[in-house]
Amino acid sequence: MTHVTYEETLTKPAAAWGAVVSMALCVAVLIASEFMPVSLLTPIASDLVMTEGQAGQAISISGLFAVVTSLFIAGITRSIDRKVVLSSFSVLLVASGLIVTFAPNYTVLMIGRALLGIAIGGFWSMSTAIVMRLLPATAVPKGLAILNAGNAIAATISAPLGSFLGDYIGWRGAFFFVVPLALIALVWQWLSMPSLPPRRRSAAGNVFRLLKRRQVAIGMTAILLLFMGQFALFTYLRPFLESVSGYSVSALSLVLLLMGLAGVVGTWSISSLLSTRLYPIVVGIPLVMAAIAAMLIAFGSAKIAVAALLIAWGFFGTAAPVGWGTWLSRVLHDDAEAGGGLQVTVIQFAITVGAAAGGLLFDWSGWWSSFALAAILLLGSSAAAFAAWMDWERSK
Repeated sequence: MTHVTYEETLTKPAAAWGAVVSMALCVAVLIASEFMPVSLLTPIASDLVMTEGQAGQAISISGLFAVVTSLFIAGITRSIDRKVVLSSFSVLLVASGLIVTFAPNYTVLMIGRALLGIAIGGFWSMSTAIVMRLLPATAVPKGLAILNAGNAIAATISAPLGSFLGDYIGWRGAFFFVVPLALIALVWQWLSMPSLPPRRRSAAGNVFRLLKRRQVAIGMTAILLLFMGQFALFTYLRPFLESVSGYSVSALSLVLLLMGLAGVVGTWSISSLLSTRLYPIVVGIPLVMAAIAAMLIAFGSAKIAVAALLIAWGFFGTAAPVGWGTWLSRVLHDDAEAGGGLQVTVIQFAITVGAAAGGLLFDWSGWWSSFALAAILLLGSSAAAFAAWMDWERSK
């Protein structure tokens, strides 16, 4: 007997594309929510009576819960319709925005950010598999590109938008701004997405088996150090720009926006070279970023130099994940879904540790120590990427 399924016939292509676009909107809101504290650390710390380093933990706590969620969510929800699971993450996104908006103290703020972490980890862990079920195989790359577009746009505008909104309606108003967008994504997602009954899955935590491959272990080490270094510095840009470089709120918003736009340009420019120069690019990007971090320490009080350096940081830093995504598709083409889950875990863990370590150093030794840590970690990422390159050449 032949069993006809939604995935095999795709009887409602318009609804499927609508579901993919609704997921892209949800991704954009998730990423904007995750990184909005970057440009709001100063007012959050002032309003809730905490240090800027403590306020930076609002990013690390969401990363921590994203890591835990990405490891265990498949096992916990293995018998639940994926439509219900994905919509539940959207509900958590709405709840997180409301809790953070009205948080009276540090503890409640962290609870709201923890819920966001659960939504991020769960959504990203399942997004690729769900797109593969919503679309025919030939359309999956386009569907994933739409999701990544939501990610790129949010990463570009979250920091400057947060700074701009925070200046005019306060940091609470900035966080509340994402709630209506999250509600739209939730309703759109529920109406457009078909029922997706669960499938038989591998054992929970099985992604770690991939680390037995030497190339994967070295590459994931490079990714870990890259994101740790990036967020040890990036998380604390606003207090650096205000207290060291002497930027006004409007000026630092402009710098952050230019940095984001440079990231879009860098991603487009560098991605076209990845097919032939993958390893030189993943080796070179963190090396350049380490040099930029060192120069920010040296020229931190020079406004024009700082602006130029941060634009260069955006150009290279935003393109780095595209390089490692391409690496994943080559090295784990036979097990890309498990590899994607492992990569999500590594990146979220790196963001958590990098932001936390940077915050501790920021409070204990000053801003320069966070930037120095970033430079060291980025140099380590470049060295690990070079080791992955040599291992790949030997394997051929």
